[in-house]
Amino acid sequence: VQTYCPETAPDGALQLGVAENQMLEDLLVPSLTKFGQAQDFLADCIYYQPTHGRPALREAFCNYLQRTLNLNHKTLDPEGLVLGAGCNAVLENLCISLTEPGDAVMIPTPYYAAFEFDLVARASLQILPVNTFECSGATIGDEAVPIPVQAYFPTKASLNKTLIQARNNGLTPRVLLISHPNNPLGISYPPSVMKDCIDWCRDNHIHLISDEIYAGSVYVEEEANFVSALELAGPSLGDYVHLVYALSKDFALSGLRVGACYSENMHTRLPMQKLNDLGQISSQTQVLVQEMMTAKDDNGGFWTDSFLQENHKRIRNRNERWQATLDQCGIPYLKANSGLFVWMDFSQFLEPIDPAEDQQESMEKRERTLYLQLMNEYGLLFTPGLSMRNERPGFFRCVFTAASDEEYELSLKRLVHFVNVKKQG
Repeated sequence: VQTYCPETAPDGALQLGVAENQMLEDLLVPSLTKFGQAQDFLADCIYYQPTHGRPALREAFCNYLQRTLNLNHKTLDPEGLVLGAGCNAVLENLCISLTEPGDAVMIPTPYYAAFEFDLVARASLQILPVNTFECSGATIGDEAVPIPVQAYFPTKASLNKTLIQARNNGLTPRVLLISHPNNPLGISYPPSVMKDCIDWCRDNHIHLISDEIYAGSVYVEEEANFVSALELAGPSLGDYVHLVYALSKDFALSGLRVGACYSENMHTRLPMQKLNDLGQISSQTQVLVQEMMTAKDDNGGFWTDSFLQENHKRIRNRNERWQATLDQCGIPYLKANSGLFVWMDFSQFLEPIDPAEDQQESMEKRERTLYLQLMNEYGLLFTPGLSMRNERPGFFRCVFTAASDEEYELSLKRLVHFVNVKKQG
C-alpha cells in the first residue's frame, strides 16, 4: 500500500487503521525529557530486577490505576501487579497461566483482530467468537437498517449459547476476554452488562479478563458510564476476575512497551513472574515511568491526571468533527465516547448481493471490494469489520487519532468526496 506523503505520495492512502494517537508529541516529548533528567543513573539498575517489576513502580502504578479506574470499593495490592513488555505480553502470559494448550477463549464480536495471533501462536488456544446479535433482544433488520448499540452487548444468553456449542464440539472454554472500553466499537459496556459477564464467569468457573487498555481514554464520561471490572467485582476479586492494561494507548507510549496485569488469583502469581522473565521491562524504562507516574503538575496534582484531561479534550474534538462529517454524509455509526475509534456502517456502498454465491463468500467479497476501493481510489485506509469477526459486512473501524493534523483534515475531505461520487453514480 502506498501511504500518504505530502511530497512524494500526495495521493497515497491515509493510515486510519492503526490504533495509535498521533496528537500528543508536543505534550509527551518535553515532559519525558524532563522526567528522564530528573535523577542520575541509579546503581541498582545495572543488576537483575524483580521479574514482575520494581517495587516502587508497582506501587506508583497501582496508585495510578486506583485513580484512573475510579476504584472506590477496591484497593489494589502491588503484589498482585505484574509489569511486562506490553499488553499483549502480559495477556499472553496470563492466558498461559490460566489454561492448557487447546483450551478456548471466548471473545464478543467484533474484536481486536490481533487477539487471534496473540493467543494462538504460542499459547495454542482456540478463539471462540461470541456473536451477540441474536440474543441481544435488540431489533435488527436487513442491511439497510442501522444496528443499535445494544445488539453488540454480550448477554448471559449469548455466552451460554457459545459455551454449549463449544462443548458440543469438544472444546473447553477457560477464558472470557472482554475489551472494555471496546475496541473497535469506541464505547464502554454498561455496568449491568459487565456485571452479568462477571457473574456468569464465576457461576461457570470461567476466567474473565477485562482488557481496559483504553480506560484512560474515556472522553465523554457522562455518556460512557465506564465502570471498571475491578470495581464491579467487589472488594475481593477472587480467582476468576483479572485485568490487563498498558501505556500504549492512553499515553501514546507504545514504543516504551509497558503493560500491566492485575490478579488476586494466588495460583497465577508465581507462573506470571516466571513467564515474565522473558518479557521484562528494562530497568531504565521502569525508572522513567515511575518518575512519570509520581510527577506533579503546576497545580500540585498528578501530571498523569492533567495529561489525560488534555488528551480527552483533543480526542473529543476530533471525534466530534468526524461524527459531524459522517452525519453530513448520511453514514450511520455508533456514537463513540471511549477509545480512539468510530465504528462506521458503510453497508449502503456494498455491491448488490449475488444470490448465486455462498453467503459467507459473498459477504467477504463485497466487503473486500469496498475496502480496496476506499483505499486505492479514495486514499482512506480503515479496518474492515469482517477481519474483526463482525456479523454483518460493510462495517469499518476508523482510528481518528492515527493521523497528523494535516492528514486528519485531508481525511475529512476525502470522506466527503467518496460519498459525493457514490451518490452521483
